Amino acid sequence: MGSLRDTLNNLARDYAIAWSSGDADAVASFFAPEGQISINRGEPLQGHDAIANMARDLYAQFPDLEVRCDMMRWAGPHALFVRTLEGHHNRTGNRVVTRGWEQWELTPNNKIKSSLEWFDAEEQQRQIDGA
Repeated sequence: MGSLRDTLNNLARDYAIAWSSGDADAVASFFAPEGQISINRGEPLQGHDAIANMARDLYAQFPDLEVRCDMMRWAGPHALFVRTLEGHHNRTGNRVVTRGWEQWELTPNNKIKSSLEWFDAEEQQRQIDGA
């Protein structure tokens, strides 16, 4: 049996792969059934359906979305998933690279109970607009 470090590094790798797959249900499967995500202090999206719909919306904007895990840190049931998102915007065709992170609270079986995501939305919009 691998160490907690291996388990969490594999979780981060597999989460990035799921996001890059274009499969919204695969993304939602990383969350506990009652799991939630809040983006830049937005209203929390709770449950697999809401999380999958959020992922579908992102895929609609960036059909070739790729997510890379840049770093993973953890302390007990808390983890920090630092990532880069890259893709071409569906309307403008502009290449967009957004860096950010998710602060996770994990369940005992390493599902995401709560995720607080942070990224620079203004910078992302500048790149979409080509400014």
